[in-house]
Amino acid sequence: MKIGVVGLPNVGKSTLFNAITQAGAESANYPFCTIEPNVGMVSVKDERLERLGELYHTEKITPAVIEFVDIAGLVAGASKGEGLGNKFLSHIRECDAIAEVVRCFENEKIISVNEGVDPRRDIEIINLELVLADLESVNKRLEKGSKLLRVGEKSAQLEVEVLEKIKKVLEEGKPARVLSFSKEEEPIVKNLFLLTTKPIIYVANIGEEDIGKPDNKYVKVVREIAEEEGAECISMCAKLEEEIVSLPEEERELFKTELGITESGLEKLVGASYSLLGLMSFLTAGEKEVRAWTIKKGTKAPQAAGKIHTDFEKGFIKAEVVNYQDLLDCGGFNGAKEKGKVRLEGKDYIVQDGDVMLFRFSN
Repeated sequence: MKIGVVGLPNVGKSTLFNAITQAGAESANYPFCTIEPNVGMVSVKDERLERLGELYHTEKITPAVIEFVDIAGLVAGASKGEGLGNKFLSHIRECDAIAEVVRCFENEKIISVNEGVDPRRDIEIINLELVLADLESVNKRLEKGSKLLRVGEKSAQLEVEVLEKIKKVLEEGKPARVLSFSKEEEPIVKNLFLLTTKPIIYVANIGEEDIGKPDNKYVKVVREIAEEEGAECISMCAKLEEEIVSLPEEERELFKTELGITESGLEKLVGASYSLLGLMSFLTAGEKEVRAWTIKKGTKAPQAAGKIHTDFEKGFIKAEVVNYQDLLDCGGFNGAKEKGKVRLEGKDYIVQDGDVMLFRFSN
């Protein structure tokens, strides 16, 4: 999973990236500090892996991983190449979802490309640039599709209908994700690689003075926008999160407890990402390795097996499945089998979060 961290210049985007990845990306109070995207790989915290590792005395624990990409700050006119617009937009196309950092704190020392703190204006600037970029793409595809229809290529009919449907919404200044598409339309939409179909998590970046307090007036605006769009919204103080990760491991929890922080910014962002994209994890366990595998909710057993290796999906026969907690309670796979907790599931089995699985397949 790849998530693009975006925002206007100087809203705390690179500070947030540093905090969640500890990658040390350059951050400063002037526009376009980030030019080429910084990339950070983050392990998804999952206590189930540690407990299974203890049970199996495993040699290796491999958690699920999320890739975060810190993308250059955006300005109005990016869709026409202003600032670092073209680079910014091309990097977003490669991501599965967007984490849009929105400034919700006041600080006179910050040099901003826009006057004052105005979350709605900032969100509208970014969303409009994404809409305009998509509109350009859609118009090009429509022109091509219309030519095919004129020469009697009936197979282009559905694509043209989908493009016209999307164009109408984009011309209203709305993102394409507000639309719903049929099963027949979905592959067409996927192949368009539109920016505004990507799910969004709004990250309301608050000041240290607002930690542990009810949402300030700016955060309330961001939550309202997220609700209107069906997006996710979390709030955090990026500056403080960066300070916390710079502390020695043993001091972090103590510091968080003193401040009343129960969940780190990274944990909030990972949770929102999984929720937004409809993701979950199944597990594999043994002496050599305990591992989490990220899949979409509703994935069937053969496709889950394919996450491990394509041969597992092609030659899928059955899956031995046991619930994570049952496995622990029974002291291992053999104990769970003896107590009838291990099930043999076929091709139509829908994998559940926390399933510990062993696949049978033919070569």
